[in-house]
Amino acid sequence: MKRVFILIGISISILSSCSKGGGTEGGSSSGGGGNGGGGGGGSSTIDCATVTNKAFNADVLPIITGTCAAPGCHATGSNNGPGALTNYTQIFNARTQIRDAVATGRMPQNSTLSTAQKGSIICWIDSGAPNN
Repeated sequence: MKRVFILIGISISILSSCSKGGGTEGGSSSGGGGNGGGGGGGSSTIDCATVTNKAFNADVLPIITGTCAAPGCHATGSNNGPGALTNYTQIFNARTQIRDAVATGRMPQNSTLSTAQKGSIICWIDSGAPNN
């Protein structure tokens, strides 16, 4: 049981190493939640039925590479949080962490995502994170 608490503590420490207030990535505020959650300001929600810009290559990848895959955060070779976020496989494998960080506003740390950008990422993940 003691080992479980130690592992949880280490995991939380790693995840917070590149988050607001203690890391090197940009930030914004947003709401959280399940399908449709994650709007700006912590209180609004995103209706994924109305979000049309949720294709990985055209919409999500440019946002993540432009705001998250910066040197010192999630570029090639990064060990911050889920590690590097430079291609589909890396982003897909970290999708749960990415969704939570974007929806809660912890990421990106050194910039702010628009509601449309948050919607693109959250709705892409909520739609199964296809490689489209």
